[in-house]
Amino acid sequence: MVSKEYRLSGNKNFEKVFQEGQLVQAETFGLAYLNRGDNEVTRFGFIVSTKVSKLAVQRNRVKRALSEAVRFLTSKLEKGYNVVFLAKGQSMKVPTDELMREVGITLKKAGLLTQ
Repeated sequence: MVSKEYRLSGNKNFEKVFQEGQLVQAETFGLAYLNRGDNEVTRFGFIVSTKVSKLAVQRNRVKRALSEAVRFLTSKLEKGYNVVFLAKGQSMKVPTDELMREVGITLKKAGLLTQ
């Protein structure tokens, strides 16, 4: 799980990312991100709606997989962004390691990784 300093909280922060940020689509999730313009750590939020699955156990599995992928990449992330992951229905059918690999590819595509 991502530590508290890397978590995005508050509806206003989520709404601002969606309104002013950019969106990158992956096969199993969408990635919305916004450059805050500061030099603080990048913060992440995860949204898995009941449209993806009615079962909380399955939604939480997807959140944990996305969160774990971000945790592995925290040392390679650019600073000063707010990022929101929007899970798609396809994310329920993909193994966790595949989901984690796709997170790295998509963050690189969005320009949020330093390498």
